[in-house]
Amino acid sequence: MSAFPAQKLDRIIQRFATVEHGLSSGTSGEAFVKLSKEYAELEPTARAALTLRKAYADRLDVDEMLRAGGELAEMAKAERTSLDETIARIEHDIRILLLPRDAADDRNVIIEVRAGTGGDEAAIFAGDLFRMYQRYAAFKGWKVELISASDGEHGGYKEAIANIYGSGAYAHMKFESGVHRVQRVPATETQGRIHTSAATVAVLPEAEEVDIKIEDKDLRIDVYRSSGPGGQSVNTTDSAVRITHIPTGLAVAQQTEKSQLKNKNAAMKLLRSRLYDLERQRIDAERSAERRGQVGSGDRSERIRTYNFPQGRVTDHRINLTLYKLDQIIEGPALEEMVRGLMTNHQAELLAAQDADGS
Repeated sequence: MSAFPAQKLDRIIQRFATVEHGLSSGTSGEAFVKLSKEYAELEPTARAALTLRKAYADRLDVDEMLRAGGELAEMAKAERTSLDETIARIEHDIRILLLPRDAADDRNVIIEVRAGTGGDEAAIFAGDLFRMYQRYAAFKGWKVELISASDGEHGGYKEAIANIYGSGAYAHMKFESGVHRVQRVPATETQGRIHTSAATVAVLPEAEEVDIKIEDKDLRIDVYRSSGPGGQSVNTTDSAVRITHIPTGLAVAQQTEKSQLKNKNAAMKLLRSRLYDLERQRIDAERSAERRGQVGSGDRSERIRTYNFPQGRVTDHRINLTLYKLDQIIEGPALEEMVRGLMTNHQAELLAAQDADGS
């Protein structure tokens, strides 16, 4: 029996035809934009559904030939096997396409990398991670814009925050949230001992004003003088801004710009995204029973990956994937293989959960 009843395929194909007709019938303005978006979302599934429908019809024809017997039966038998494989592949593809999508997947992201345990070496490693994401973004054709950075005393970053702009940025980057651990011999180690240190990564979908309503009465805004390394004054005006969201206690500070207004706008953008992420986490927690198929817990205190320099390997502990190409991953592009592994596993777990629910 087919995994896709005819009615289900018909609904997909009919809706696609309706949208296609709407686009070609002179629709304009906001309605056209809305239909165009739906068309782009429906097209891959509808095309696959049309291909699957034809494959089902072809299989019925082959079955007729098999029942008839005769000289063509052997040829029909081989074709039946090939069709079964094709149908199984298309059905699987459609099931993937029909999985519920994370509404934030197409959003830009704010990425925060912070040095964890390990002192100077942790800051150096945080710098390595941040540069890895910069190069990965370049590989994907995305744009990176630094929001703020606090340099480590011996290199790297105590903290670095940046925007990443690009199609599907959150879908690819969201599994990077968590604790990243490094094992290597620091440059300052005279006896060749391997040290372990860590950095934390947070990936937030960029929030828009319509996502989170922030009341002025819920904010405390403090301004102060920007300062550089060692407390050296950067300028003589109170341009740095700290905004505290009183209901949650969340606080963000920004002093990268010389303009107080620009720092305030940047701080509000970061605060909005953190509040949006908090709300998403709250909703996810309420749906915890539905999230058993997700990769890892999403908890940012969870150790997700280890970078072992002596052995040249990177291990993602959530999916037990080890790649012996540490140098290429740190250089950026090879991170795609790790990301793809996480995305594929995530899809497989969601499919398993969907089958368990009987949907």
